[in-house]
Amino acid sequence: METTNGTSINNHKFTIPAVNDVEQQQASMELEPTDDFNYSKRSQWLRAAVLGANDGLVSTAALMMGVGAVKQDIKAMILTGFAGLVAGACSMAIGEFVSVYSQLDIEVAQLKRDKLRDENRETTDEEEEQEGSKGEKESLPNPLQASAASALSFSVGAMVPLLAASFIKEYKVRLGVVVGAVSLALAVFGWLGAVLGRAPRVRSAVRVLVGGWLAMAITFGLTKLIGSSGL
Repeated sequence: METTNGTSINNHKFTIPAVNDVEQQQASMELEPTDDFNYSKRSQWLRAAVLGANDGLVSTAALMMGVGAVKQDIKAMILTGFAGLVAGACSMAIGEFVSVYSQLDIEVAQLKRDKLRDENRETTDEEEEQEGSKGEKESLPNPLQASAASALSFSVGAMVPLLAASFIKEYKVRLGVVVGAVSLALAVFGWLGAVLGRAPRVRSAVRVLVGGWLAMAITFGLTKLIGSSGL
C-alpha cells in the first residue's frame, strides 16, 4: 500500500523498547537523587544554637571591651567575661524554655481541637489516623532541647573572648587579640548557620560579622566616653 506522496508505509520502521530497557529506565529514575528535604525542619534547634553562639560571643566580647575601655587590668576583664557567660547562659536557657513551651502549649491545644473535630466525623481508616497522630506528636517542639542548646551554644561562644584574653597581659595586644578572635568566630558561626540552613553563605557571614563589630565598637566607645567624663 502506498500513500498519495509516493512513500511507502512499509519503509517506516517502528521499534518497541525491550522490557529490560524499560525496567532500567525506571530504576535509574528511582535512583536519581532528590533534594526535597525541608530545611525548615531544622529551624527550631538551628535557631537556638546559632543565636545562642552569636549572643554569647558578641555580648561577652562587648562586655569585656567595655570594661577594657576604662580598666587595663586583665583580672577585671576576665571576671566581667565570666559573669557575662554565666548570666547570659542562664538567661538564654530560661528565655528559650519559656518561649518554646508557650509554642508547645499552643500546638497541643490545636491538636486537641483537631482531635475533637475528627471525633465528630466518621473515620474510614483508623491505622492512618494513628500514624498521623504519631507524626504530629514527634513534630512538636521540645522546650528542654531548645533551652539546653541555647545555654550550651551561648557558653561556647562566650569562651572565645575569654580564652583569647586570658593569657595576654599587654593591654593593647589583648584588645587586638580579642577583636581578632571574635571576628574569626563570628564569620565561622555565620558561615556555619548558612551551610546548615542552605542560605547564602557569604552574605550571612558578613551580616553576622558586621553586627558583632558594631556591638563591640558601640560598647567600647560609650563606656570610654562615660569613664573619661568622671561619672
